[in-house]
Amino acid sequence: MLSRLSEWFWNERLWFPGDLGWADLENRDGLTYAKATDLWATLPIALAFLIIRQIFERTVAIRLATALGVKEKVRVQAAYNPTLESYFSITTKNPTQSEIVSLGKKTGYSERQIHRWFKRRRNEERPNQLKKFKEASWRFTFYLLAFIAGLAALIDKPWLYKMEEMWNGFPVLTLLPSQYWYYMIELGFYIALLFSVASDVKRKDFKEQIVHHVATILLISFSWCVNYIRAGTLIMLVHDSADYLLESAKMFNYAGWRKMCNYIFIVFAVIFIITRLIILPFWILHCTWVYPVTVYPPFFGYYFFNGLLFVLQCLHIFWAVLILRMAIKFLPGNNIVEDERSDREETDSEDEEEGEKDGRAPTKNGPVLNGYSPLNNNHHRKTE
Repeated sequence: MLSRLSEWFWNERLWFPGDLGWADLENRDGLTYAKATDLWATLPIALAFLIIRQIFERTVAIRLATALGVKEKVRVQAAYNPTLESYFSITTKNPTQSEIVSLGKKTGYSERQIHRWFKRRRNEERPNQLKKFKEASWRFTFYLLAFIAGLAALIDKPWLYKMEEMWNGFPVLTLLPSQYWYYMIELGFYIALLFSVASDVKRKDFKEQIVHHVATILLISFSWCVNYIRAGTLIMLVHDSADYLLESAKMFNYAGWRKMCNYIFIVFAVIFIITRLIILPFWILHCTWVYPVTVYPPFFGYYFFNGLLFVLQCLHIFWAVLILRMAIKFLPGNNIVEDERSDREETDSEDEEEGEKDGRAPTKNGPVLNGYSPLNNNHHRKTE
């Protein structure tokens, strides 16, 4: 059964147009072509990335955070209460008003004390600034180096300037060493990202991130197997051109450099929209969807490759909306960018404001819950 499935999966009629097939990609006359077996090299590369990341975050990222003055906000811990802790862990982290009243009867706490306990407990599970800074600095370093390496590998290639050249001679396209390493390193990095996503900071677009990583891995792998390498290198370069700017904006935001964060974010937003909403769909996607059918008849691989590109394009539109929503915060009176994907850390002062709205008269410093005084009146907003 497995042999039949393998035979069907690697059927030449699925992946190649006309009479072309895997035999056309056999090495000969000193020329090398991409092979599906080459992709096994990405697994040790992904493992190496996971190890290098741990070393980087514990050494370089820590020193960089200190140099930029990344400060961790002191959080007041919620006093241990078995009833509330059990309800928080098993039932819900965000109880309704009726549930708060019920918990108050069981614990003897006031409604405001219950509100404050759950806010403090939720804050304990939120990632701290240093963790987010280390993640951002790691991604910034990779994306910047990947963009520089990709630009160096493509700067002298004709298909960078005339995209129709990416299909000249397809699929018998010679593999260059720079293309090999560009592909293996990029694919290894995204595999490592997929492995580490469970331990990274989770955001509101967590599911979209998973879809993006899976679609990217499939897209890179497939384009390698059927020698869509020229198109693949262009797509990777376009994606790397803006990502390092976003990560650097996050780093400066965590360090409290608001103006620098905002300036970089503006540049990132412009480049993102140009590359992801203009160049990718109207140039590259046009050249992978419209132009090839003038050269050879469409086949399954053609539809599969472009289908993955359309999935990525939908995600780009989704993220562009979030970016534009954040850009609104640059209007007069708004000088802090808050990542629409992240939830904001709650403070006890917000509880005081809620009390005032409900007609409750707060004390000067608010109530004390089991020996813990409330947090000071500082609102903490963050760009992821």
